[in-house]
Amino acid sequence: MAIPTSSALNQPLTKPGPIALIGLMAMTRMDHFGSAFALPDASLAVFFLAGLWFGGRGLFLTLLVLAGLIDYVAIAQMNVSDFCISPAYVFLVPAYGVLWATGAYFREKELTGLTDLTGLFGLLFLAVSLAFLLTNGSFYLLSDNVSNRSWEAFLGQFTRYYPHYLTGTMAYAAAIVLPVILFKGIMAHRWDSKSL
Repeated sequence: MAIPTSSALNQPLTKPGPIALIGLMAMTRMDHFGSAFALPDASLAVFFLAGLWFGGRGLFLTLLVLAGLIDYVAIAQMNVSDFCISPAYVFLVPAYGVLWATGAYFREKELTGLTDLTGLFGLLFLAVSLAFLLTNGSFYLLSDNVSNRSWEAFLGQFTRYYPHYLTGTMAYAAAIVLPVILFKGIMAHRWDSKSL
């Protein structure tokens, strides 16, 4: 993983890519799993994609603050339940950090072949799983909203929430990463054809 330069630490938020990711998170953060009226939360995918394509501590911190502000506005102004707010809320920071770091690991790599993509999505699968354990495990242990703390209850919660947590993030990542890589491949091929 490349060490960020001073310009990467101050990633400008006026570029279209970071703005699009911020917009995606703002539009989807209101509902974890989606509904007939809302897309599932894309926050994990946003942190992964921001790490993959942009990097910079400034953007990471901006996304963290924005996530907190969206949650605050949703709870204070839009009557969204505060059920998930507990001392475990701070575990979102390392969870998002795991996704960010996973994306950053692949930032300097050429993602052109099937092996590259398999590695990317395989590591993303592991990162999302670790993020789930961080967020849901900490909620299970620290939240006053959990009354039955047993392995059986935790496994029940795991099987109920983990599939949505995983598939939503993987679907967003695939829907955004694959077309970008395909487009870059087509453009590289056209460039090579013109140079012959």
